[in-house]
Amino acid sequence: MTAQTHTPLPFASYFTQPMHTLPIFCALALAMQSAAQVPASSAEIPARPESLSFSPLRFEPPVASGYRHTLSSGVVVFLAPSTELPLIDLSMTFKGGAYLERAGESGLAGMTGAMLRVGGTTSLAPSDLDEKVDFLASEIGVNIGSTSAQASINCLKQNFDASLALLMDMLRNPRFDAEQLMLRKQEALESMKQRNDDAESILDREWSMLLYGEDHFESAEPTADSIANISPDGMRAFAQRILHPGNVVIAVSGDFEVDAMLAKLESALAGWPAGETVNDPPAPTASFTPGLYHIQKDIPQGKVFIGGRSITRDDPDYFKYLVMNEILGGGGFTSRIMKSVRSDKGLAYSAGSSLAPRVWYPGEFRAGFQSKNATVAEAEATVFAEFEKMRNTQVSAEELETAKKSFIETFPRTFESKPQMLNVFVTDEMTKRDANYWRNYRANIESVTAEDVQAVAKKYLDPDAMAVFIVGEWSTISNGDPTAGPSRPKFSEDGTTHLPLRDPLTMKPMTPAPSTAPAPRQ
Repeated sequence: MTAQTHTPLPFASYFTQPMHTLPIFCALALAMQSAAQVPASSAEIPARPESLSFSPLRFEPPVASGYRHTLSSGVVVFLAPSTELPLIDLSMTFKGGAYLERAGESGLAGMTGAMLRVGGTTSLAPSDLDEKVDFLASEIGVNIGSTSAQASINCLKQNFDASLALLMDMLRNPRFDAEQLMLRKQEALESMKQRNDDAESILDREWSMLLYGEDHFESAEPTADSIANISPDGMRAFAQRILHPGNVVIAVSGDFEVDAMLAKLESALAGWPAGETVNDPPAPTASFTPGLYHIQKDIPQGKVFIGGRSITRDDPDYFKYLVMNEILGGGGFTSRIMKSVRSDKGLAYSAGSSLAPRVWYPGEFRAGFQSKNATVAEAEATVFAEFEKMRNTQVSAEELETAKKSFIETFPRTFESKPQMLNVFVTDEMTKRDANYWRNYRANIESVTAEDVQAVAKKYLDPDAMAVFIVGEWSTISNGDPTAGPSRPKFSEDGTTHLPLRDPLTMKPMTPAPSTAPAPRQ
């Protein structure tokens, strides 16, 4: 039976309707009047709002095994059907990315991903491919990042078969059109020329080089030479190395039947040779050297990172460290760094800290802010004072409760949409996360104590193991705020490493820079 909807008429129009509609209106009015005359029981409505009570809302995270399927080829597929909208969302996630680039190949992974989409196929010129995608009103994309590649479709249900056929043609029969490749190379070179225009991009890349070493994929930067050396054959070989059924996990959500979708995927992957699963990303080999680092940039505000290497994702200290960082600087306006640097002293518009573990090797912890050049030293001293406070005294019960609630009460958002939920399952499948991780997540957060927070602060917030990296106008930054008097925080030249800007096209230092400490680069 087809449901029918009725759009209510404006109130006044009921008095201008034919007489046969008036009985209905009168019956409704009498019913409303009768309901209004029934006194509410005093037992049903508390005397005051705070006396209202509600049953607790309970959320249990979905279990990946309930959505997991395996094709005859061994490819893992996660399926989450839904009839809410006549759309289908598919993603194919492949292990591998920029970490597989060899020396002198920086930029190859990203260029290969872009060209798989815009470079056409052996049977379709780039313009013809675009026309077919546009005609289907589908979104089809391919991207190769640092550690994984993803091919995706978002389309109407009735256009899924045709969209999937186009995607498979892109992945299995790429053209890597020469004209499109030339345009992409020109775009890349123009973008490189602007590398030193933004102080934030300078700080980001130099921080990564300091943290992981120049030879590690996390800090690798394409150059004019490495872009010029990219060829269709090189991209084809790179794509074939990672884009194959032996290296993929598939996720599909939307309006479909499970058995029918599995059959479609079996057919789409039929005859596609499975290569070898690629190795895990390598750990950095360079050592991290703490200290004070600076790059000269004539800007009104200095930009600053403070921190160092941290932990892996599966470290036993992870949940304790997570809660500690939330209290320290990760919790926005409730965090200590934001309150002290911004709210109390007005030294920065934004300030905070972040914890970014890696799966295969230790990631990073860092605090950051930008402040007027003259107040950078005071802001930096304020951040370190918060480190020491966290190390020397236990956090309050209120701070601890607020931090833990921020994780526990927002936990359901991790799974708030089916594509998002499946993305979690795919990531966990590819990185071999403990199957009970999400089931135990909230209990692990709740178990963190004030003693735990202080213990990880003492262990990881060691000022002597941290680097401070500043991009800004040094003569003003080093002298501190002259209005604050002779006892104001300053930076000394002793132990400060001044690094030169890099040539935007070669990534080589442009000029020698004076240094009073050993260069940290390996």
